Amino acid sequence: MSTVDPQVPAPGDPLTEHPLLEGRHSDRAYSESLLAFVHRPAGRTWWVMLGLGLAGTALLTWAIGVTLFVGVGTWGNNIPVAWAFGITNFVWWIGIGHAGTLISAILLLFQEKWRGSINRFAEAMTLFAVMCAGLFPLLHLGRPWKFYWLVPYPSSLRAWPQFRSPLTWDIAAVGTYLTVSLLFWFVGLIPDLATARDTARTPRARFWYGVASLGWRGSARHWRQWRTGYLLLAGLATPLVVSVHTIVSFDFAVAQLPGWHTTIFPPYFVAGAVFSGFALVLTLLIPARKALGLEHVVTPLHLDNMAKVLLATGWMVTYGYVQEHFFAWFSANPFEMHATEAELFGPYAPLFWLQIFCNVGVPQLFWFSRLRTNVVVLWVASLLINVGMWTERFLIVVAPLSMDFLPSSWAAYRPTWVDWSLLGGTVAFFGTAFLLFLKYVPAVSVSEVKELQREVDASLQFRREQGTRPGGAP
Repeated sequence: MSTVDPQVPAPGDPLTEHPLLEGRHSDRAYSESLLAFVHRPAGRTWWVMLGLGLAGTALLTWAIGVTLFVGVGTWGNNIPVAWAFGITNFVWWIGIGHAGTLISAILLLFQEKWRGSINRFAEAMTLFAVMCAGLFPLLHLGRPWKFYWLVPYPSSLRAWPQFRSPLTWDIAAVGTYLTVSLLFWFVGLIPDLATARDTARTPRARFWYGVASLGWRGSARHWRQWRTGYLLLAGLATPLVVSVHTIVSFDFAVAQLPGWHTTIFPPYFVAGAVFSGFALVLTLLIPARKALGLEHVVTPLHLDNMAKVLLATGWMVTYGYVQEHFFAWFSANPFEMHATEAELFGPYAPLFWLQIFCNVGVPQLFWFSRLRTNVVVLWVASLLINVGMWTERFLIVVAPLSMDFLPSSWAAYRPTWVDWSLLGGTVAFFGTAFLLFLKYVPAVSVSEVKELQREVDASLQFRREQGTRPGGAP
């Protein structure tokens, strides 16, 4: 009977045949490596990137100030294109925020082991993306200081919002999503904040991490209650993946405008949200993996799995494109057919074919296993997918509005410098928030990585005790 060394991965075991962790490390080693960037002083590169992000955020502040003091007339919006960059950016950012809930909540409920090294990136990305998304509907009101008119509350004015309007539903959907995502992110952080407290090098850091960890001591009672709460929040967050972007799609689908009035929008928007969200996770994860030295916990298997998700959701988005244009042709409605022709061959054709290249063509690279683990290909592809998804949102919003029922009311839309500044400024704000997250919070779940290492060790130990051959036969 042959034996297997417990320290050497053996083929045939799902935890070791395709390793989610490279090498064998102790709990102390994981704590030191995953918290090294948090505890050591920031380097020059981080400060330069933070400075660029703050400069972009200053531009965002300036553009917001111009919008508030001068008005939305500084935007490129016109009649009939009353919605333009503002709603385009809103839908794009909300879609990006969906990957965090999918990776963290749904994969947690399905007990997928590969989520542990990337869920923290996705959860933080969700929070920052929803913050950016919520900015645009408020500014689009024209008088954002009266936003509370959208909220149903007992008022002496007896002025209630129009409950049949999906724009009112957005308030409840996005607010609920942000609240649950924030709770889910913070609850998952508690054990790691306690680890940061115990390994902190200064009294100030020890104090603040101690306050944030809420007195966590790692007792059996703490772990039991933490797991129960974490699973309950995951169960609450899972329906939000479907509900939030479905409600966002109703902003368009319940209208009578050609190109909007279609039942494919709810599942089409949800699939596109997951698609763009996973793409941005890869965009952020790949550079951070190299800069923070996380190759031993974010392995090629993680990249391979995420590329497969991009391929699958890319095909869902492709199906949505086919159905959207097929129904426009099959309906024989002249207005719907004209909206489709304007996208395919009209003034918006270059953007449409750019969208097809980025969202349909680029994901086909991931049929090849070598490309799924090539970090350069993955990073460039993820950038192109995000460009394609923003272009898709722009076409959905602007193209039908600019050419509606009456040719006499058609008008072209041209964004102004304020529009571009708001888009670029939110990207800069997102990047600034993400840099601060990497510096002050463990980017990878330390507790889940340690737990996974114990599962790998237990699996190898069991194989050694059983004395089985790699193929499983005695």
